[in-house]
Parts: sequence; structure tokens; C-alpha cells
Amino acid sequence: QVQLVESGGGLVQAGGSLRLSCAASGRTGGIGTMGWYRQAPGNQRELVATITSSGSTNYADSVKGRFTISRDNAKNTVYLQMNNLKPEDTAVYYCNAKPVSPSYWGTRRDYWGQGTQVTVSS
Repeated sequence: QVQLVESGGGLVQAGGSLRLSCAASGRTGGIGTMGWYRQAPGNQRELVATITSSGSTNYADSVKGRFTISRDNAKNTVYLQMNNLKPEDTAVYYCNAKPVSPSYWGTRRDYWGQGTQVTVSS
């Protein structure tokens, strides 16, 4: 089992910044790529950014140049620095962890955190 706990969400004005954190515990030795996803009301969950265990990153086009994902493998924590926030960034943000290899966790493909609300006012 892997537990993911997000923190750092809140209410911010447009143009402001927030930093999300996601701390992993449990079988953290099997964690490979970690990422952030978000879901706004009435929308499907969408990828925001991912980072591999070696530090390679990937971003959604909508957040490139504004958001930065990073991780501290020693602390089993992944971060999302969000700058120049826009009202359309309002969503519940979820942390995700995938295994180092497809069958490392058996049939379990990934783990999710409980989500943290980010609200950007105009």
C-alpha cells in the first residue's frame, strides 16, 4: 500500500501563487513516476504535470511556463509550484503515484491522494 497526502491548496487571487505538496508513505520504494492531475466541476480529470524518479518532467500545455513540478526522493514528496494562477486553474488537484514497473504492485496500476482544492478568484 502507498498513501498519498496532499496539502497546500487554498484561495488565491488571479496572478497569485500556491505551492502544493504530496507526501507519500508506505511502500514508497516501488514508486516511479509521480504526477499532479486536476478536476474542475463538470469536467474530466486531466493531467497537469508528471515527473519521473530521475527528474524528467512533462506538462500540460495550459500550465507550461507557469507551473513547476519537482520531487524530493529522500522525503518521498512531490511538489507543484503554481505561479500566475488563472481562474481556469480552479479545480481539485490530485497527486498520483505509479509503480517503477507495471507489475510491481501486482494488479494495482497507481495510487491517488484525496485531493486538495485550489480556487482562483478573478
